[in-house]
Amino acid sequence: MAERDLDVVVFGASGITGRQVAAHLAARSGQLDARWAAAGRDVEKTRRTLAEIEVEAPELIAADVEDQASLAAMAARTKVVIDAVGPYTLYGEPVIEACIAGGAHYLDLTGEVPFVRRMIDAAHDRARDAGVKIVNTSGFEALPPDLLVLLAAETARERWSEELATADLDAVLPTDTNGAKLADMISGGTLQSMAEILDDPQAALAADPAAFIPDEDLAQRVRSASPIAIAPRFNAQGDVIVPMVPSPLINPAVIHRTASILAAEEERVFTPFRYREGVAIAGSTASVPLRFAGATMIAGSQALSKALVTAGPKVRGRASSFMRKRFPSSGFGPTGERMEEWSWSMTVNAKTVGGHYVRVDLEGDGQPGYLTTGKMLAEAGVLLSEDGSTPERSGFLTPAAAIGTQEIDRFRHAGARIQVSS
Repeated sequence: MAERDLDVVVFGASGITGRQVAAHLAARSGQLDARWAAAGRDVEKTRRTLAEIEVEAPELIAADVEDQASLAAMAARTKVVIDAVGPYTLYGEPVIEACIAGGAHYLDLTGEVPFVRRMIDAAHDRARDAGVKIVNTSGFEALPPDLLVLLAAETARERWSEELATADLDAVLPTDTNGAKLADMISGGTLQSMAEILDDPQAALAADPAAFIPDEDLAQRVRSASPIAIAPRFNAQGDVIVPMVPSPLINPAVIHRTASILAAEEERVFTPFRYREGVAIAGSTASVPLRFAGATMIAGSQALSKALVTAGPKVRGRASSFMRKRFPSSGFGPTGERMEEWSWSMTVNAKTVGGHYVRVDLEGDGQPGYLTTGKMLAEAGVLLSEDGSTPERSGFLTPAAAIGTQEIDRFRHAGARIQVSS
């Protein structure tokens, strides 16, 4: 890739997340000497949209998912393509194929599990042979939790030569959101992706913690050791833990694929650990009944989502059709400076097979699902473009397997400070 004239291209830079990626690249490119460009179907729309947030891309590239030649030309010029054009079930495959053929690394933020599994089955070997990293699910789901759990596992092996037995991730999401609208919390692209998952013939994969592990024997071991938990529970601090939002069904599959990839590469026995995650709701002892009642309501809605993806084709088809018609389109989503004032955190408390404990913390700034996600995507893209900053492995990789932890401190520039706390 040394002869390429660009390091990173943001495809879909006019979208809700794409514009945040572009803004971060504009802010960081001078410090890193990174060469980047913004790409989209409508160059003038991309220019206008970025101008609204006072971002001027060094170059604008015309690229369209329905024009494979334009995708090939884009991929041939850059080391990394960050794909912010969803739903990926509809629009992701042509971009991935262009990157494999053109030798460019690829990042996206899809949570569409059936789509990712199909692409793993269809193109992992070709991407590996091409020396290309194809990295899906690199947004709020599942880049932060994937990195935290990997850091905990590496710490356990370094200190005690032991594998993890359990890993519990508790998130504290923004609560200072008075006046927030639905558009400030979730984008139309995310909602439309949910509709595509339901309409997928392999929709049941979305509820499988081993969805990204093709080896059926290993997959069954993961399912036995770490089923996806929906019911509310309490953590060691007495907080009520509700299922992860917006979905509890994405991160587990990513985290278990990371563990299986690294175990195979390092010729270790793959020992699945129990992984649980959720959002912590803190409060006084007196408020426990109220907090648990609220958690039960959230868990009920998440249980319905899980039931829908495993329902029959007719039920899923009707639900998908309703969502496409009633839910906002991909142009709907969070904007505005107020999101920059929000804060959030994640904590992984892990236990090894020998009874040792590791705690890893992330302190985050800004709206996590779109503002911080955009910045982290941009930072990850720059890391992938730099020789020696990420592991040499290739193929369809998880965020943690692709990026590794050696440069994890770089994400502080994206408003995500990660450290082993104890």
